[in-house]
Amino acid sequence: MRTFAGIAVAAAAALASPAEAGDAAELAILGFTADGSVFAFEEYGVQDGSGFPYANRFYIDTASDSFVAGTPIRVRIDDESASVDDAREEARGRGQAIAADAELARHRGFTAGFNAITELSADPYRLAVNPRPVMPAIDAPLEFRLEEIALEQPANCHDLGQAVGFRLVRPGLAPGDAAQLVHEDASIPASRNCPLGYRLGAVQTFFPEGGDPVYAVLVSVRSVGFEGPNHRWIAVPGRF
Repeated sequence: MRTFAGIAVAAAAALASPAEAGDAAELAILGFTADGSVFAFEEYGVQDGSGFPYANRFYIDTASDSFVAGTPIRVRIDDESASVDDAREEARGRGQAIAADAELARHRGFTAGFNAITELSADPYRLAVNPRPVMPAIDAPLEFRLEEIALEQPANCHDLGQAVGFRLVRPGLAPGDAAQLVHEDASIPASRNCPLGYRLGAVQTFFPEGGDPVYAVLVSVRSVGFEGPNHRWIAVPGRF
């Protein structure tokens, strides 16, 4: 399924020696609004190289797969004496005008599948789940497959390894069924900072009262960092 696995591994090896480590952002799933129209998550950590704490919040319209106006919220405190909690608190405060944390927490949904970036035994390009913890299952399974794809290189990514985009699909439920295209990059956003590869990280589901169920697929992005490859998160929402 991977298009540039060998190239990405070689690039990562060239960019970081065994003694070096990049910045792997922690992921916090915040939840959905009551009607399922918005999904929110946070990533946070300490920036490699500078040592500055950061916290980024993303609020995504689940119908249009676009950021809610005024977001993402990105906080970096350019002070090594500041803490990650300081950055998170500033981002949290700014996010309340978009969607209150209390509402998101009440409608957090269910983490139907999760693969940490350190997971070695799972398939990083396929994730299949039962959408909610009902046994035996009463819902059709949700399955996603990710493929890295070649795209035109951003000008700032030359000589930093083969930057790639990705395609996300839902395979048909029965043999012969056509796959559903969920997302396909047309270009590589500058915000991904020269991505070298991707892996499926999580599937969050939510069943709003009186509405269609929604999901968010969390994708880990491995990109060029100062001390080694960095890991950040993006989300692709949808309805089922």
